Amino acid sequence: MAKGHVLVLPMPCQGHVIPFMELSHRLADEGFEVTFVNTEVDHALVVAALPPGGAAELRQRRIHLAAIPDGLAGDEDRKDLNKLIDAYSRHMPGHLERLIGEIEAGAGGGRPKVRWLVGDVNMGWSFAVARRLGIRVVSFWAASTACLAIMLKIPKLIEDGVLNEKGWPERQETLQLAPGMPPLHTSLLSWNNSGAAEGQHIIFDLVCRNNKFNDDLAEMTVCNSFHEAEPAVFKLFPDLLPIGPLVADRELRRPVGHFLPEDAGCLDWLDAQPDGSVVYVAFGSMAIFDARQFQELAVGLELTGRPFLWVVRPDFTPGLSTAWLDAFRRRVAGRGVIVEWCSQQRVLAHAAVACFVSHCGWNSTLEGVRNGVPFLCWPYFCDQFLDRSYITAVWRTGLAVAAGEEDGVVTRDEVRSKVEQVVGDGEIRERARLLRDTARACVSEGGSSHKNFRKFIDLLSE
Repeated sequence: MAKGHVLVLPMPCQGHVIPFMELSHRLADEGFEVTFVNTEVDHALVVAALPPGGAAELRQRRIHLAAIPDGLAGDEDRKDLNKLIDAYSRHMPGHLERLIGEIEAGAGGGRPKVRWLVGDVNMGWSFAVARRLGIRVVSFWAASTACLAIMLKIPKLIEDGVLNEKGWPERQETLQLAPGMPPLHTSLLSWNNSGAAEGQHIIFDLVCRNNKFNDDLAEMTVCNSFHEAEPAVFKLFPDLLPIGPLVADRELRRPVGHFLPEDAGCLDWLDAQPDGSVVYVAFGSMAIFDARQFQELAVGLELTGRPFLWVVRPDFTPGLSTAWLDAFRRRVAGRGVIVEWCSQQRVLAHAAVACFVSHCGWNSTLEGVRNGVPFLCWPYFCDQFLDRSYITAVWRTGLAVAAGEEDGVVTRDEVRSKVEQVVGDGEIRERARLLRDTARACVSEGGSSHKNFRKFIDLLSE
């Protein structure tokens, strides 16, 4: 008999689905039944990308995949966060209530009633739905806790004249909430660089509403972080409990909700490379490069003379010449491997990887940290600039690319030079190794994240 039934609801983005699925596996390990709720579009992607036997494994582990509409038409652009957030905030509450009603109507057929919602802080509206139906709430924050801290400090930032009432900076300056926290320029606040400027108010209003939902309705907030990575934040907000870095299983083989099928062949290629030789390049699920920037990066990787593994999604560079890409592939054949998607966690755990050229999404950041991999930071939007600041200014486990002042392009020479600097810096490697050891200690028996996870499980067991 399951300990209880937990409904899990991530924000409908790849970077949120993965840590929520990792957490779902951990809940299943603890004896809970889990219903994992995606939007219909994301659900279809996850199911299509599951490895052979993946769906059966999830069912066997009592993780049930469910789907509700997000309010957008099938062909609308879900990478437009303003549009996505506006739609799901208005349409998904009713659909979630209907889904819970269907689950409740089927209770008694072997599945217990839903007792808890573990919901994304970015989906705060769901907390109100749950509480109205008698379901208790724990919130889960999937990005850096420093990002959440800045959001929670919005009223103080407005009071101090740093922001206006609409969330735009009143002053161009570097913001640091407390010593030891990552510095961030006010022009790079996450709600101001996530989409078209005319839609900025949608994300800012969502953040402010979610702060209130979280304060009023969630009994606990857990974070995919660890105390020693962000000690200043957890001193500022001691009620935020880090339980990470999360992994679904030590072997990194359980399905974690990828939107694209993984190319397993690149792992065989990595096996044939010398230790500490490969440059791994991946920019997550949202970043888009224009053709010129793609070509500069490609030639820069070629100029390093190093083996590289590069994840290039089908939608990564619209308009890129197929002939140019084919010619590039021929030039680097054997030394450079390009795949559409891969098991990033298994790649970063591989001894052959020397450095990670990354957009600095929080999942990627933690996955690199957990494996002691140095970074070359190339943020795209949202909270990624804050994560870059952690890597380059606080932990000092990597460097950042510099774009041209006039055209904003990172040149091939900049790519080549910075890769060589990161790979060749023994002090960066040592700091990355020490942070890796600390991260692993936190999730081990008696570590700070392990203790917080037990508090979380004890609450869900009530």
